[in-house]
Amino acid sequence: MADYIPNTAHQQQEMLQAIGLRSLEDLFADIPEDVRVQGPLDLPPPLSEIELSARLRQLASENGSLDKLCCFLGAGAYDHYTPAVVKNLTARQEFYTAYTPYQPEISQGTLQAIFEFQSMICALTGMDLANASLYDGSSALAEAALMACQATRRRRVLVAGSVHPDSRAVLETYARFSETQLAWLPWDLQHGTLDPDALARQLDNETAAVLVQSPNFFGLIEDLAPLAELAHQSGALFVVSSDPIALGILQPPGETGADIVVGDGQALGNGLNFGGPSLGFFAARQALLRRMPGRIVGETTDSQGRRGFVLTIQTREQHIRREKATSNICTNQALNALTATITMAALGPSGLARAAELSTRKAHELQARLLELPGFRAAFDGPFFKEFAVRFSGDITALNQSLYQAGFIGGLALAGIVPGLDDGWLLAVTESRTATDIDRFVSLIRQFVQEVRT
Repeated sequence: MADYIPNTAHQQQEMLQAIGLRSLEDLFADIPEDVRVQGPLDLPPPLSEIELSARLRQLASENGSLDKLCCFLGAGAYDHYTPAVVKNLTARQEFYTAYTPYQPEISQGTLQAIFEFQSMICALTGMDLANASLYDGSSALAEAALMACQATRRRRVLVAGSVHPDSRAVLETYARFSETQLAWLPWDLQHGTLDPDALARQLDNETAAVLVQSPNFFGLIEDLAPLAELAHQSGALFVVSSDPIALGILQPPGETGADIVVGDGQALGNGLNFGGPSLGFFAARQALLRRMPGRIVGETTDSQGRRGFVLTIQTREQHIRREKATSNICTNQALNALTATITMAALGPSGLARAAELSTRKAHELQARLLELPGFRAAFDGPFFKEFAVRFSGDITALNQSLYQAGFIGGLALAGIVPGLDDGWLLAVTESRTATDIDRFVSLIRQFVQEVRT
């Protein structure tokens, strides 16, 4: 380790003496010996820059590229089309090298971009205000749970079992280090959505919030208004996690009674990129303004009456209030949020609706054609957006491998992820998939089924 510290041995010793230590190893005394690395790392010998570049190209060639693979996998990350203007604009140096806009007089462009992002999220969700973005959709949902507990002074949070498993895992992590008590609500085995009767039975005067995802993990659309009414009757807040593309055609959650709306903005121009980075959006009612996590950009006027933008309501944030803060998040995914903003501006309301409509239509077409094949049946009968689950009596792992060899990324095998769906296969279809893509995909599956049966 010392080889990579740009200080002389004498300087290192002086610093160690100043803090009362004898060696660099003493800095790690709090780490138990049995979890420390013993001896040198098992790494290959060093390479020159030319050799390293060649090695990285060789490794990259072993990964499947979406330029060559046709993707029917979703489960939280989706292959939507990104208009060419998005990458052209986000590649401008003043955007991708921008620093934290604490000095508004020199950061007006960045601040305005964030303000426009907030405004667009409000329009999509039907909420009063939005923040400048969070890390991803899962952390946004977890932050919503914490905020609901603080706002209601309650600790019990009811979570629909149809929420994405990754979001559930993040919720559990947040709850483990707070006083939040999580309870999971069963979903209807026939419809794949939250059972309202199960919600009604678990609601009480200690419930801080009800968390629902729509479209949910299975791509199914939840009936939000009755769920919101039940939550409000017990004094709980109603939190909805949603897909921003779906909001191009679905009723905004704010109009169905949601108090907080969150989601992941990956679908808005942010590529798959092997899982990240992404951004989370977070919108809420006006009454919750001072409890919101993260940054908020506000519009103002200067001494000459000119329009301007500033970071506002910062007294609630971690870097100022410390342990009294409502959240430990005091930053945002600025470049990813800018990408989402440019994408929404480029598409416009009609373009976003068109992308949602095409995704829905093509997903329903694929489902119908799969159900015509032997061994396939629908997992649920509820209405769905761009994603759906089917049950397959064959070997899903082998099917996915066969599809991959032919240049396709198949769906997610639900065995080990969703109890009771060991034969489940979750597929997603976006506007990027052509009729030829779907024809070829179905043909390959039909061929696989026939070969297995013979």
